[in-house]
Amino acid sequence: MESPIKIGMLDSGVGGFSVLREVATALPGHPVHYVADNAWCPYGNKPPRDIRARVLRIADHLIDQGCGLIVVACNSATIHGVEMLRATYPLPFVGMEPAVKPAAEITRSGIVGVLATEASIAGEKFHRLVTAHARGVRVITRPCPRFVELVEEGTLDGPEAEAVVRFEVQPLLDEGADVLVLGCTHYPFLRPVMEALVPPSVTILDTGGAVSRRVGRLLESAGTGPLTGGRGASLVIETTGDLPHVTRLLPVLLPEPGRPVSVRHVDLLSGEAMP
Repeated sequence: MESPIKIGMLDSGVGGFSVLREVATALPGHPVHYVADNAWCPYGNKPPRDIRARVLRIADHLIDQGCGLIVVACNSATIHGVEMLRATYPLPFVGMEPAVKPAAEITRSGIVGVLATEASIAGEKFHRLVTAHARGVRVITRPCPRFVELVEEGTLDGPEAEAVVRFEVQPLLDEGADVLVLGCTHYPFLRPVMEALVPPSVTILDTGGAVSRRVGRLLESAGTGPLTGGRGASLVIETTGDLPHVTRLLPVLLPEPGRPVSVRHVDLLSGEAMP
């Protein structure tokens, strides 16, 4: 068996921790290097050209750090950047895909609500996904920029989170949606609040587990396997933003990483200016 492949992960901020916790748990023998681009967060309201410039810069950095597989743990970055990354580099990239297909398969009302960022909803990749897998199903989309802000602040419950979640979700329920798709990696952190507010008949889907399984299959095909058992391999978390803030969020968003963790700041400048 070959040496463990280092897994790279990137996101506009800490939302990708929802995927990181799945990957770290399922693949404890593989080191993970995560970059949170907090200095440029959120990606969801940025032009596609600027999103591509950022993910290209971060991918360069992760490859320089020895990563042999990269998870684009951000729906907006996947929509606008993953195809470019796959065409640019010879290593595998795993992106995020909103769970439209399973949602369309299980809906009873024929109406699916997708909570996502503006960039994800506007992307051609998302529209192809809906066209391919949601025929005969009405898909309602709703951008939720405040969800990202809440998670980046570490506000995962309480009156403010409940009010924001109710404001965004209720219109979808009023339209008859009985399946809600979380189309941003930040959103699963608000899932407990959401589950407390929606009727029991409403199903909530996210894709963190599916991404983790996809990574595992790619590693197995490369001959490294899941490498389970024993103390977990290292986890490096880098932020382009405020290091003390991300450090404070870690116990909230990633309370039991199951492996040694180091957190540090990294400067990743780009020629592209983002407002």
